Amino acid sequence: MLNWEDVVARAAGGNPTPPRRVSKTEDEWRDQLSEAQFYVTRQKGTERPFSSDMCSLFQPGRYACACCGTELFDSATKFESGTGWPSFTEPLDETAVAYHGDNSHGMIRIEALCNVCDAHLGHVFPDGPPPSGLRFCINALSLEKVST
Repeated sequence: MLNWEDVVARAAGGNPTPPRRVSKTEDEWRDQLSEAQFYVTRQKGTERPFSSDMCSLFQPGRYACACCGTELFDSATKFESGTGWPSFTEPLDETAVAYHGDNSHGMIRIEALCNVCDAHLGHVFPDGPPPSGLRFCINALSLEKVST
């Protein structure tokens, strides 16, 4: 299980090798994604808090990257953070998510990206519940709910 020190170390340059790579041109991503999904995933945007019903969706299943279909999170690690974005305590697999330092907007944060296609997912913070203590604060537009 990842902890905050692992996330910080990976953001400093130690991300795992992805299981595969998906690369597309900007035009190919635009053709595949909605305008809002493109803004969030490819331009590192953020959806408005509480703009998705996914925050209150707790049925069993997995959440995959909206861009490449890589399974990223399991519903068993999802929790209600009250932040307005779906939140998880850990990724499905330690190679599923990549981490990068993000100093935008006058803040120091750790960006979470799909390790397969580099889609911006959201950010990870050290204020989550046990056992990991992590809060993956993820844009619903970057995810698709899939059954297990």
